Order: sequence, then C-alpha cells, then structure tokens
Amino acid sequence: MHPFILATALSTMVPTGPVSWSFAAKPVADGAVAVALTATVGEGWHIYATQLENDLGPIPTTIRFEKNDALVRVGELAEPKPEEVFDPNFEMQVRYHSGTPVFVQRFKNTGAAQVVTGEVEFMVCNDKTCLPPEVVKFSIDVPAADVKP
Repeated sequence: MHPFILATALSTMVPTGPVSWSFAAKPVADGAVAVALTATVGEGWHIYATQLENDLGPIPTTIRFEKNDALVRVGELAEPKPEEVFDPNFEMQVRYHSGTPVFVQRFKNTGAAQVVTGEVEFMVCNDKTCLPPEVVKFSIDVPAADVKP
C-alpha cells in the first residue's frame, strides 16, 4: 500500500487553562505535509485571530516555526474564518475563534523524517476578563518525503 494511505497523524495535547492545544503532521497531496495546530477553547472563551485591526487591544494568535532547512513552507498559514465583533472592553473591532479552530501550515519535506518545532503565543478572553498571554512550545514529528523512484 502507498505510504500516504498508511500514514497517521502524530499528536500531542498541551492543556493551558481554558485552552488546550494538539499538534499533528500528516502527508497531503503533491508530497507536502500539513502541520495542524488545533486549539480546543473552553465554552465561553475565545482566542484571537492571527490578524487584528491594530495593536491597541488584545494580542493576535502568533505561530512561530523554527528554521529547518529540510522543511520548506508552502503558502501562508491557514486559519478558519474568525468571528468579528466590536468589543467594548477594547473599544475596537476584534476577530476571534471559539470552539476548536485549526491552524494549518503546509511544508515540503525535502528528505528524511524531520521534526518541526516552534511555539504558539495566544491570549484567551471571555466576555468579562482576559488571561495573560501564554506561549506553548511544540515539537511535531514530520514523516519522510514520499520520494518516487
């Protein structure tokens, strides 16, 4: 059977207050690998989108990947469409995610199995309060490139 079909996502869970994170990598089309960072946000809470109107309010969710010469980014980080509302606490439009948003970055693996490492920085709020920003480090095993003979 083709290794693409046999591959399974490797995952770890990192709980952080009302938010827990899981991280996985799996092969996708054209020999690329999709690295998925999934937040599970507790009911009534939300994390902010990766892009906000300005830097005068909450901090956006930021995902940083450490440099790895064998892994080449393909495209931009993808995130689900955020909710957009006016927040009277920050007196600005904010964009946020609740539930289980999945952020995905595709990579082209140029060789053997690799490890992608990095961190997610995020801020979680509800309609009454915000918790201080947190940083969660991750390390995800990336399967070897599917090299055709």
